[in-house]
Amino acid sequence: MNAVAAYGLLAHGLIFGALVALLPLGGLRQRAALTATALALIAGIAPVMHGTFGTPSLTLLQLALLHLANRAPSPFTYRPALGLLVFALLFYPTVLGWGSFDPYALGYQPWPLLAALVPLAGVLWWQRQDAWLIMLAVNLAAYATGAFANLWDVLFDPLLVMLALIIVGRRVVTRVIASRIR
Repeated sequence: MNAVAAYGLLAHGLIFGALVALLPLGGLRQRAALTATALALIAGIAPVMHGTFGTPSLTLLQLALLHLANRAPSPFTYRPALGLLVFALLFYPTVLGWGSFDPYALGYQPWPLLAALVPLAGVLWWQRQDAWLIMLAVNLAAYATGAFANLWDVLFDPLLVMLALIIVGRRVVTRVIASRIR
């Protein structure tokens, strides 16, 4: 087993534990998350997730770890989730061949992409978004190790986009329900 496959299995185990930690279990929440993480690795849930979704991004793993560490509030709120969804709506169709430009190929020779991340880091620093700035730094350090072949794979993945869709969808549904109650 190579390092990326081992990372994928361990990351999916932790992500599954973070999903279980979302359940309203009160004082048993942390124990249930730890049990679910171990169960995912032992019972084969993590390999199934790895086979279905592929290697998770380091951003998703860091968000899961923040959730498991009971860091509140999560930095992945409505606005970042909406921004990721808008980006994904532009990114994924072009990656799948809609048009002649393939942005995924930029991740293999990422100098333009890294140059675009410098202003993003400046904005994160200016807005005092320390959690996102640290996550970006960890992502770039992990990419620099050579474990990931493409920088996009470190930054986001389809499972993270699905999580963003859930966050945005939950907010929209809550607002629709609140407007109907009035």
